[in-house]
Amino acid sequence: MSLDRIAPAIFVLLWSTGWVVAKYAAIHSEPFTFLVVRYALSALAFLSLALAMRAAWPRRAVAFRAVYSGMFLHGFYLGGLWWAIANGVPAGISGIIAALQPLLTAMAAPLLIGERLQGIQRLGLLLGFLGIAIAISPKLLDPATANLARAVVPLGINLIAMCSVTYGTLYQKKHLQTGSLLPIATLQYVGAIIVTVPLMLSFERMHFDGSVQAIAALIWSVVGLSMGGVGLLLYLIRRGQVSRAASLIYLMPPTVALEAFIAFGEPLTLPLILGTIVVVMGVYLTNRRAKVAPQDMTELQRT
Repeated sequence: MSLDRIAPAIFVLLWSTGWVVAKYAAIHSEPFTFLVVRYALSALAFLSLALAMRAAWPRRAVAFRAVYSGMFLHGFYLGGLWWAIANGVPAGISGIIAALQPLLTAMAAPLLIGERLQGIQRLGLLLGFLGIAIAISPKLLDPATANLARAVVPLGINLIAMCSVTYGTLYQKKHLQTGSLLPIATLQYVGAIIVTVPLMLSFERMHFDGSVQAIAALIWSVVGLSMGGVGLLLYLIRRGQVSRAASLIYLMPPTVALEAFIAFGEPLTLPLILGTIVVVMGVYLTNRRAKVAPQDMTELQRT
């Protein structure tokens, strides 16, 4: 079997582990502390590649835009997502919330680029948010999470994080259409560091236990997710396989839920399964008429 056939599925399977890694890392490190280390190592890795390949660095204005986009695509997004998981949001539910990104983009399109939603797309949006409500309903109704701050705030932060990556994706599509990927990726991680370091200093004790498990999670985050995922994306773009990979985003929520069940025993409850199905249907209806461009894969890079 050729790599062309299996690369899209490998890409989605690889990226789905990001939510599991987030929960696993929370056992050994505070979220912002872990992310600062991850961002720094990722920036150094991309910088090394950019220098080795003699990539052309962008002009000052474009460099600023890359840093700015990274603040939302990595900093606010991953910061919010990892904090939410560390504070009780199940990885499976967070994976379902991640599927809202295409829906939020479709909602923002009429305001930002004047694109009108068709009736079937409006139905898709409604189904998407209905699916999320179904999936998270047990957590909100659980007596163990009767305290609204414990149940609602982390979920709210997770949703805000999705709004952040939606804005960052649209900004990148508008302002970063050209230029070498490696320098831009390096500068985006600089933007992420600018956001996350103050959060780490303000709210955490910079705890990282340095265990083998913590180091393994860090290595996978940098090499497997930040580097491996981007490398596969570049391969898919070059081989014209982006559309196939984008279509497999519909498998992301159930994949994350299954991985969380295997890794942590998160229950595959009826509301979670039903909510996942409804969200996937909503995403499909909202996006089935849209043609997929390489930039539409941006949201898959931010986990």
